[in-house]
Amino acid sequence: MSSRSRDVLTPTKMLDAKMKQYKHTHSKDMSCEAIAQMLSSTLYYRRFFPYYTYNMIAGIDNEGKGCVYSYDPVGSYERENYRAAGSASAIIQPLLDNQIGYKNQSNVDPTPLTRDRARAMVADIFAAASERDIYTGDEVEISIIDSNGIDTKRYKLRSD
Repeated sequence: MSSRSRDVLTPTKMLDAKMKQYKHTHSKDMSCEAIAQMLSSTLYYRRFFPYYTYNMIAGIDNEGKGCVYSYDPVGSYERENYRAAGSASAIIQPLLDNQIGYKNQSNVDPTPLTRDRARAMVADIFAAASERDIYTGDEVEISIIDSNGIDTKRYKLRSD
């Protein structure tokens, strides 16, 4: 989540508490789909005084496939293969569409990305965005989620 810090911390703490309660009650973790629905309900409950955040949920679904859920401010959500959110999303999303979704390309073989290629591509896309968007920040944290867990690395974007 990104935006105002109190609008980030409040729903994050609420979701964390609800996920812990679920785990203690059912002796298992919530599915990614259930977390996505829970965040949607939480955002809809606050529709008249919405949180000023860009929300996304990413994880592994019940079939072992990656999933990304993106939200509007009042809780409507959509499952997607990839998504950009935040201040630089207008810069990043077209690059993701082109390089990952193979949109607006002709005669291209849409081969799956390797883990290293995907990480390098996302780091390059954020580096380009940080040069055009002053709110992007000086560092990006890229997490790759698979059945083995979460592999997270940080990359410096600029040092000025």
